[in-house]
Amino acid sequence: MQATADLVIIGAGIVGSSCVYHLARRGWKNMVVIDQGPLFQTGGSTSHAPGLVFQTNAAKTMCELAQYTVQLYSSLEWEGQPCFYPVGGIEVAYTPARWHDLHRKLGLARSWGLKGARLLTPAEVQAMIPILDPAVIHGGYYVPNDGIAKAVRAATALCRAAEAAGAAVCYGNTTVTGFETRGGKLYGVHTNQGTIATERVLLCAGIWGPKIGRLAGISVPLTPVQHQYAITAPIPQLAADREQEVVHPILRHQDASMYFRQMGDRYGIGNYRHEPLLVEPEAILPPEEAKVMPSVMKWTPEHFTAAARYTAELLPPLAQAELDYKINGMFSFTPDGNPLIGESEVAGLWVAEAVWVTHGGGVGRAVAELLDTGVCAWDLRELDLHRFHAHAHTKPYIRARGAQQYREVYDIIHPKQQMEQPRPLRVTPFHPRLVELGGVFFESAGWERAQWYESNRRLLEEVDVPERDEWAARYWSPIEGAEHHATRNGVALYDLSPFTKIRVEGPGALAYLNYLAANQVDVPVGKVVYTAMLNARGGIMCDLTITRLAPDVFLVLTGGGVGMHDLAWIRRNAPRDGSVTINDVTSSYCALGLWGPKARAVLQPVAEEDLSNAAFPYFTAQPITIGYVPALALRVSYVGELGWELYAPAEYGLQLWDTLWEAGRGHGIIAAGGGAFDALRLE
Repeated sequence: MQATADLVIIGAGIVGSSCVYHLARRGWKNMVVIDQGPLFQTGGSTSHAPGLVFQTNAAKTMCELAQYTVQLYSSLEWEGQPCFYPVGGIEVAYTPARWHDLHRKLGLARSWGLKGARLLTPAEVQAMIPILDPAVIHGGYYVPNDGIAKAVRAATALCRAAEAAGAAVCYGNTTVTGFETRGGKLYGVHTNQGTIATERVLLCAGIWGPKIGRLAGISVPLTPVQHQYAITAPIPQLAADREQEVVHPILRHQDASMYFRQMGDRYGIGNYRHEPLLVEPEAILPPEEAKVMPSVMKWTPEHFTAAARYTAELLPPLAQAELDYKINGMFSFTPDGNPLIGESEVAGLWVAEAVWVTHGGGVGRAVAELLDTGVCAWDLRELDLHRFHAHAHTKPYIRARGAQQYREVYDIIHPKQQMEQPRPLRVTPFHPRLVELGGVFFESAGWERAQWYESNRRLLEEVDVPERDEWAARYWSPIEGAEHHATRNGVALYDLSPFTKIRVEGPGALAYLNYLAANQVDVPVGKVVYTAMLNARGGIMCDLTITRLAPDVFLVLTGGGVGMHDLAWIRRNAPRDGSVTINDVTSSYCALGLWGPKARAVLQPVAEEDLSNAAFPYFTAQPITIGYVPALALRVSYVGELGWELYAPAEYGLQLWDTLWEAGRGHGIIAAGGGAFDALRLE
């Protein structure tokens, strides 16, 4: 076993293999890849994955990662055999709703630059997949260069290429037993074959990721879930294809939560049409103890009943076929269904987890770029390891949300569709008043945020809000338009408590924030600065406001949904000499936006201070007293009208709300929700 390395990659599945390959191409040397299983049939998800690569995704980054993955796999061979078969991919519609959704998918494909995508008639689908019954579908969505990845073959080719370049050495049958860390920094990896001294580790252990992460004291929020996959006995109608790997396009029947792929004269059948079967990472045996592949569990026939019926309807020749191969294979699911990528809170310990074969090539390139330069060509915000708040790292939440992601994997998901459980988790001090006003709550980062208020339905008599079609009107109300109009012409209260609030202070705070931010932060005390924070190449990592509260004290305010991402960026780049202290004080303070032309008329009578334009200019901050409540007021408006953001200790929340509400009665004050907020902000 090599005793030192510049980088140790834990996991020789498709993700670890892709990462070492791309780093080798960037000139990295002295890398070690280790896996607890035999190389390269290591026993993880890569080893049993059927390899279907459907590139279309509602998220631009995920679609781009898949497109690059197809390019990479298509360029690889191992022992004269291709690593990818670009036979195309078809998604069929059983229902009118799915057929409409396929039209939307075509729009996404064109937006994200996925070439050749088109819609098919039932007859055109059957022409490509002759065993399919066209009478049961409305049509199909086709991408010509989707296809089948031979994942183990690809992993082998990628790792061996890195070895051939003299960049890496790969070891199988090597189990991680611990990490050497000091002062929050990584210095080595302990294994059953010895210790490797290193200051960089990349964790790509898939379903074992949480278990290994805990050895280093970090959270890897994913849960392994069992998924049924079977392969039929030979089908007479496919006898002519017996010697072929695959001829038919890969096929998804999402209305039945199923997928299919040809394997010569057989067919592979994947089934999500069953309740999630979760597995604890610690319960998954290592390869040397497992009697079969450790990521494979016993077939549960009771979960295949509906799948057998749907298979027979769509692909009649498969109706009577025996199943020669049957497994419950494990895959990783995170609380939001996206991968986990980034450097952990232990300096030098990186993570690339919950990545499927579909995105393995792209993620390998992305991680290599991050490790090499600190910057990636793709926007990885939705994949950032630090995007989750504290509640999303609890085991019950990870399991509950992972299970729901499994249930919804092939559902038609509206962009505004809300999760139903677990809720409510985080409520602001104003929540009782918002409920009284008929707030319709959406969830964001665990917070319950009113999107509109039924108490404002009366306002629809005063404003004409254009109607929307059925899809656009889901999770929407014309009341949002009425609240928009009322804010623009009167005054409204907005609950801003979920904003992320970060105190940055200390003798080095000014120099540090000026280093990180694009705009000048060395401003007078009481000045608010709107700015972007940049990476090493000048790319925008986040946009937010920085308020100078004292010579060495700053308040950074950013959105609730992106808060953990932005906080991690601020902490990751902070000096290590103790000159800067960074604290997340979000839960300590409530916040209200009092906005609209009549905002000053509401606030001035209940404030001790002069709120005139001369005394309180735009983009400045002052401590003020509102009734009996001490507050920090920022003359900032996200809705394009006069107003203030008002911050107070959370325990004063109800008093603050009631004081402003009473003061605003004579001015027609309303509560307004997130729908109006977003529309006004965009306008």
